[in-house]
Amino acid sequence: MHVPDGFINTPVSAVAGVVAVGAVAVSLRGARRELDERTAPLAGLVAAFIFAVQMLNFPVAAGTSGHLLGGALAAILVGPFTGVLCISVVLLMQGILFADGGLTALGVNISVMGVVTVLVAYALFRGLVKILPRRRSSVTASAFVAALVSVPAAAAAFTLIYAVGGTTDVPIGKVLTAMVGVHVLIGVGEAAITALTVGAVIAVRPDLVHGARGLTAPLKLLVGGELVDAAPAEAPAPVAARSTRKVWGAGLASALVLAGFVSFYASASPDGLEKVAADQGFDKKVEEHAAADSPLADYSVSGITDGRISGGLAGAVGVGATVVVGSGVFWTVRRRRDADRPAEVVSVRTEDKETA
Repeated sequence: MHVPDGFINTPVSAVAGVVAVGAVAVSLRGARRELDERTAPLAGLVAAFIFAVQMLNFPVAAGTSGHLLGGALAAILVGPFTGVLCISVVLLMQGILFADGGLTALGVNISVMGVVTVLVAYALFRGLVKILPRRRSSVTASAFVAALVSVPAAAAAFTLIYAVGGTTDVPIGKVLTAMVGVHVLIGVGEAAITALTVGAVIAVRPDLVHGARGLTAPLKLLVGGELVDAAPAEAPAPVAARSTRKVWGAGLASALVLAGFVSFYASASPDGLEKVAADQGFDKKVEEHAAADSPLADYSVSGITDGRISGGLAGAVGVGATVVVGSGVFWTVRRRRDADRPAEVVSVRTEDKETA
């Protein structure tokens, strides 16, 4: 659902850009509470993994394909604020390096594919987790439903933006019906990928899944025929945090394999937005991408004629660039959190002395 330049007029694109900048600024601040020494390095990996999986277009209907948006997956794995940043990094890399998604439409893409998907998916996910039994399977099921709903929600959000700032006069009702209809199908694929990924990480390291925290239910005792909460046990002595190197290495290897090899077998059919735009006729004013001459444009390496090698190398470069840029952003956010912590500790200690 990468919106190209020319679909949305300049004023609305500018407003969407302001919204996206504001969302990123809020997310940078909120991510300080989500990122720690374990999750900071994994956030960059999540961005790289989403980049890789987005290269795997899967068929959803005759002549139409879909791909992962990733907002639900990122929010559940590393938190909603960090999730918005992950998707923003992915979209930035795709727009600059691969001419995928317009540069003037970057604000639209971040708002639709990042902010809307994360907000809708995470709100629904948290609501389901609260009412379902506190089990790991509930997290996986909630992730499936949240991801499924987030995709047509993003399609509806794009339609709303197009209704205000579209550059072609087309019936909005038809656009909404077509966009939501095809993206419900795409949402099924998104839900399956999200649930499988979340389930796999939970099976290995549930402590690394943001959405799985606090799954342990309090111990119940039968007293006088009624169940009551048992007194909490004393907190165990702190132990060294488990290393994330194995998870990080396995995740990076998976992303490289997906982008470098599996992507060759991805569907070549246009994705949901491209298909609807062609059918409804609002692709007439699409503009050439400013980075169309990039050596990696269209996910191929300029000068290499073998499609398999060209696409594989481009995918590997994209994964590497995304993990480097993403890791840099998240390490910086974490360092800001660590820098702010001493001031908070001093403040608490001062208050304690005054109280004494």
